Amino acid sequence: MTDAQETAAEPALRTTGGPRRQSLVSLPPDDVEAAPIPLLEPREGIPPVVATDEALAEVIAAFAAGTGPVAVDAERASGYRYGQRAYLVQLRREGAGTALIDPVGCPDLSGLGEVLSGTEWILHAATQDLPCLREIGMIPTSLFDTELAGRLAGFPRVGLGAMVENVLGYALEKGHSAVDWSTRPLPEPWLRYAALDVELLVDLRDALEKELDRQGKLDWAHQEFEAIAAAPPAPPRKDPWRRTSGMHKVRRRRQMAAVRELWTTRDQVAQRRDVSPGKVLSDTAIVEASLSLPATVQALTALPGFGHRMGRRQLEQWQAAVDRAKALPDTELPQPGQPLTGPPPPRSWADKDPEAAARLSAARAAVSELAESITMPQENLITPDTVRRVCWEPPQDPTEENVAAALTGHGARQWQVDLVAPLLTQALVI
Repeated sequence: MTDAQETAAEPALRTTGGPRRQSLVSLPPDDVEAAPIPLLEPREGIPPVVATDEALAEVIAAFAAGTGPVAVDAERASGYRYGQRAYLVQLRREGAGTALIDPVGCPDLSGLGEVLSGTEWILHAATQDLPCLREIGMIPTSLFDTELAGRLAGFPRVGLGAMVENVLGYALEKGHSAVDWSTRPLPEPWLRYAALDVELLVDLRDALEKELDRQGKLDWAHQEFEAIAAAPPAPPRKDPWRRTSGMHKVRRRRQMAAVRELWTTRDQVAQRRDVSPGKVLSDTAIVEASLSLPATVQALTALPGFGHRMGRRQLEQWQAAVDRAKALPDTELPQPGQPLTGPPPPRSWADKDPEAAARLSAARAAVSELAESITMPQENLITPDTVRRVCWEPPQDPTEENVAAALTGHGARQWQVDLVAPLLTQALVI
């Protein structure tokens, strides 16, 4: 039994039950289900938005002089603007207070990133914010992800609001999470919400560190955080047009070419106008036009998504995209499906390789049982893709050492290898 398995059997301190108080207020009596305390205002009030080089220099100096880890968050305008750039960056550090920085007015935050190099950054769902932070020169060398920490600790709900409520006993107002953060000037209620998002991140980090340590999982978390900080930027997605919603209806190669042409045209228009692609043309409209392959603008207009509100020039550009697809020679039409870079879908294993299917079934059952015993989601114990790859193409000599090497080759961290390699070794020799 690992330390985590032993401590998982103990009464949970924070992963279940009512709200708990950490560091800011005392714990309520055990027989009282205390309501969360609404967090309405930042401790020092709403700071002014930093949008000039002079104001940014003051923030850099203040945060350089601060102590301890720095809480970091970023707001994007997903669904409103093209891409995933940051439109507001929030930071908080002991001795520096809270800062709200406008990356439109201050597009280069590399100076701030440099003074915080070597400092632990606290983020919630770090992989969501790191790409947009990297674009403006902010790259952490060390981090603590409170969402991932919550997953590893076994919390059933790991959104920031749920974590702050269950661990610290405070209720965050989350009404502005999906607003258009490219709006200028930003309304005061939005700024208050943004400042509160980093208000308690340090407290949450400290409480989660104690809980992970209690469960024997703190080293595991550190390995996960190091992997996130060291990960290179994700490469561009191959054939992103294939992810169009409703693509499963498109079976013929000529129709697939129409999806590709319409998707590419939409992406170019959205990028030029700096709006979300969905605001230019819906995925439903792309699929309908691709299935119908209309011969004229009039025929296109009759399709869902191309109604009377669309101007003549817009209709003509969509019809031109369809016409380009119809004119392509057969040799330039896309192939159905995407080239497989790994094992086939598990549902086909029983027919393709019954022994591999049996290995996968045994491996999944063992991983599920272990994940439950240590109170952790299976996908955090080991990714399903890694399990599939090892079961589809196991080492020629499936010793525990060779299975461990295979897991490492697929990107598993050492703690995952230590826990999972013995299980998979048994599953591979059934």
